[in-house]
Amino acid sequence: MSVNKDIENSDLRVFAAVVRKASFAGAAAELGMSPAYVSKRIAVLETALGVRLFHRSTRRVVVSADGEQVYARALAILSSLDSLFDEVAERQGVPRGQLRVSSSFGFGRNVVAPAIAQLVAAHPALQVRFEVLDRLVDIVAEGFDLDIRVGEDIEPNLIARKLMSNHRILCAAPAYLARRGTPRAVAELSGHDCLPIKERDLPFGVWKLRHGAGEDVVVKVTGPLSTNHGEIALQWAVAGAGIVLRSLWDAQPHLDRGELVQILPGYTQEANVWAVYPQRLASSAKVRVCVDFLEQHLACDNHCFS
Repeated sequence: MSVNKDIENSDLRVFAAVVRKASFAGAAAELGMSPAYVSKRIAVLETALGVRLFHRSTRRVVVSADGEQVYARALAILSSLDSLFDEVAERQGVPRGQLRVSSSFGFGRNVVAPAIAQLVAAHPALQVRFEVLDRLVDIVAEGFDLDIRVGEDIEPNLIARKLMSNHRILCAAPAYLARRGTPRAVAELSGHDCLPIKERDLPFGVWKLRHGAGEDVVVKVTGPLSTNHGEIALQWAVAGAGIVLRSLWDAQPHLDRGELVQILPGYTQEANVWAVYPQRLASSAKVRVCVDFLEQHLACDNHCFS
């Protein structure tokens, strides 16, 4: 192939995003660009390299054989470049550059987002793009640097650092318990109006609970209301609509105000908070600074939940 050596590193990042997403529109959304601009940068890169990087159709984008080779080299170049910036940042003691962070809806909005705002205020050379998603994120395939995750579902190829101990509890409003009675055993939950949540690592309508240090108990729950958003389920519970399984950090304010009452207190679901990131970022200064900051921030918050 005839190669023009004036290739922009930014174009390699655009190219890598298109390969990951298998979509110009998906890459544009990830990068905060227009699809037209992404298409233009890919065309520039193809001209510079003298090869066709993708086979395009109206429905999908498929990387070509030449594109596969370019992708492998592009990842190596971008990884080396990121390492260079990290080394310089480490020597200067100033973390810099962009960090893509993800988390779940409720925890991300209420806990992680305020902490990230404080992080950037303390380290103005950092730029953080933060996304909340209602599903488990494939951080490698989707190009995230860091996922702040509630729950124990962590892929073995990722690095995970525990940020905060947490567990989910069962609770309901006094009005609901007065109307329907208080469950005295886990088996009784199947006869109550429960509020199932389809949320990231939680199987829908299945509550896996642990009694003290004993074995796990699995119960299938149903009810007239269900949602994919934990905050909505919590609002319904406060309004007396049923029993909810929520993290202690989320339920505690309502417990303190008497709006909710914990039921079956011996049964909980482990849901610790983790910082999860890919192996390639094991020595990243900006990831380490971010994780350290979040750990300290959550340690302060944790006093409020204990």
